[in-house]
Amino acid sequence: MRNHYLLIDPIEKLNPKKDSSLLLAHTLKEAGHSVHLLFEQDFYLTNEGAPYFHVYDFVSEQKPDSQYLSKFVLGGERISKLAANDMIHMRLDPPFDSRYLRICWMLKSLKAFGTKIVNDPEGIILFNEKLFAYGLPGSIPSFVGASRLDFLSFVERQKEKGVTSFILKPLDLFQGIGVEKMEAHDPDLGAKFVKKCQELQGPLVVQPFIKEVAQGEVRSIYFKGVELGSILKVPVKGEFLANIAQGASYHQIELNAVQRKRCEVACAELSRFGVDWVAFDILGDALSEINITCPGLLVEVSEAMKTNLAVKIVEQL
Repeated sequence: MRNHYLLIDPIEKLNPKKDSSLLLAHTLKEAGHSVHLLFEQDFYLTNEGAPYFHVYDFVSEQKPDSQYLSKFVLGGERISKLAANDMIHMRLDPPFDSRYLRICWMLKSLKAFGTKIVNDPEGIILFNEKLFAYGLPGSIPSFVGASRLDFLSFVERQKEKGVTSFILKPLDLFQGIGVEKMEAHDPDLGAKFVKKCQELQGPLVVQPFIKEVAQGEVRSIYFKGVELGSILKVPVKGEFLANIAQGASYHQIELNAVQRKRCEVACAELSRFGVDWVAFDILGDALSEINITCPGLLVEVSEAMKTNLAVKIVEQL
């Protein structure tokens, strides 16, 4: 029997009732699979053969008539030897920093044992979740860099097109961390840009503020090129971040033909590198971000669709 190892963050960092990884673990176990929780502190690599991991069992329950979990409790610890045909689910949250890159390198080495890894670490390393989206047709005009002069030139070009405010965000964080809105007419805009680059220790992404975000941002989840479900995330009134963790509401939505085609094109490219689980953020018809490190909101999209979408992932595995 194939073992499924879920490489996850510490339980205390997660929200068990709505965590995508824990819903997947619960669903795998319900389907009769051998499921092990593997924490980063217990993950290692050796050139003496396949590793023997310290892993954990768990007890979980799903709420009646809901996709949220009502219970998730760690069980006993045991030793499990990695075997050919086993599967590791890379479910560590970003940021994609040097620590994250080291884990990906280690996971890549485990492929020598015949281990299948979802998403494939080589694909995760190759594709930046934001830059890949910006290179696709119909993308939002974007500046990525730390040059004050070139930033201001980009701002001037966008102002000529009627843009009055901008969004600044880091390349490698998540859940809206580090995102800031700035006004185009601010006389201190250049200085604020430089300060932001210093705070985040690197280049920034700068994009025109899309006013339509007030009506909502789409999250669409795909697995192996197939759409599992999509929702519209609507920010709290007066806010610009459509982040459910920060209070945004959500409901099921159907992608239009342009959105669906762009998601399918991106999935076709990613699948060549073993990236099967993809979560798209879509503003208007533009793919604003393509989440591949640890795609989330599986529980929320499942709740909106009134079906456990993890079942579809398990079936396709």
